[in-house]
Amino acid sequence: MEKPALPSKAILIIALMLVHMMSLGQEAHRRWRKMNQIRNDKFKLVLPEVMRENNIDMWIVTNREGNYDPLWPDMGGGYTSANGYYIFTDNGEDRIERAALGIGGYLMEEGGAYDYVGNAAILADYVAERDPKRIGLNMSKNFGGADGLSHTEFLELSEILGEKYADRFVSAEKLVSDFRSRRVASEIAAFAEAGELSYTLAERALSNEVITPGKTTLEDVAWWLTEQQFKNNLGTSFGMPSVYITGPDGIEATSSDRIIQRGDVLMIDWGVGLMNFYTDMKRVAYVLKDGEIEVPESIQKAFDKAVEAREILIGQVKPGKTAKQAEKDIYAALEDRGFSQMGLFNQPSRYLDKTDVIIGCHSVGNWGHGVGPSIAFFNPERLTYELKPSNLLSIELFAYTSIPEWDGRKLRVPLEDDAIVTSRGIEWLYPVNSRVLLIK
Repeated sequence: MEKPALPSKAILIIALMLVHMMSLGQEAHRRWRKMNQIRNDKFKLVLPEVMRENNIDMWIVTNREGNYDPLWPDMGGGYTSANGYYIFTDNGEDRIERAALGIGGYLMEEGGAYDYVGNAAILADYVAERDPKRIGLNMSKNFGGADGLSHTEFLELSEILGEKYADRFVSAEKLVSDFRSRRVASEIAAFAEAGELSYTLAERALSNEVITPGKTTLEDVAWWLTEQQFKNNLGTSFGMPSVYITGPDGIEATSSDRIIQRGDVLMIDWGVGLMNFYTDMKRVAYVLKDGEIEVPESIQKAFDKAVEAREILIGQVKPGKTAKQAEKDIYAALEDRGFSQMGLFNQPSRYLDKTDVIIGCHSVGNWGHGVGPSIAFFNPERLTYELKPSNLLSIELFAYTSIPEWDGRKLRVPLEDDAIVTSRGIEWLYPVNSRVLLIK
């Protein structure tokens, strides 16, 4: 008996599904190839420099099934059935020796970044043969991204290598910061791609494509952004996107069931994850009242003051300075131009004729908040680090300007976009926030 023919509509649907599956496979392969290029470039160009600067002869990154180190994606992933180790040894040559013991699998091995892939059982002999004087381990008091070594892994590693080498263990905290925050060209290209997706989706979210005043809620917008991440196979390091309304008394509601109304000032704070890179950026919008065709003058002035402060800020960020020195220079330059430094976050001064500014230009890159030099009061250790060419920074500030219609209370205007430090200073990686978006 002949099987009934499929209806033409069903055939079309199946064909479209197959094309979609093929395109997904091609995109996955494209991303994997780019991540491999980044890894090989970093191991070749950055790793020798940062290991020698930090006086570390051998760097051991441990992994355990179900408990991978935060640097696992940087190292190439791979499968670990029990304990596994990425091992990098400085033998005094141009190239750092690279081995993966107890870690394997197609994705890692086909990446071509390691000289040797073997069994974890040879770890003690492998280390003894190279006899490193200082062994860096991912132990960190100051940031979690460099603190991947668990207590039990530390004890087991000490037992395997013996007292002789356990006495040579040192924290790799600064090594991790330097390795991750000094970028190669292939990383900048990948991060810029993530930035393009991030700002494009944010600006679509703050438009009439998504928002109907009087009907759409803040959480509707947040869920739309989350759905776009799902559709585009993007991650995030921030959870639910922050979609919020700022009024005379500060932030009124964030990603809640609050319905967006005409006259609202809206903000988005979010980022996307792509190829082991995570952005962090903001956008600002105004919902026009009936009869309005542009942003009210007072709100536009507040936004313009924030943009002015940003231009002053980026003029002070140069390689060779510590982040702390850059912070001092930024605030001094702002005060010279008539701005006021805010003492405590979200507590503007009572001077109505001045715009108060507080900055938080944190490291960015492999997480929304990175581990490199950070011009931010909330990263005290990373304030001591020197800014280097190729560091990625989130240029983040909050400017508070008096609004006459609010009885002089101040509008908090947040600006944040991601940039790179070069020999010339700050350079943008995609079109930054330059206007208040209008929602009709």
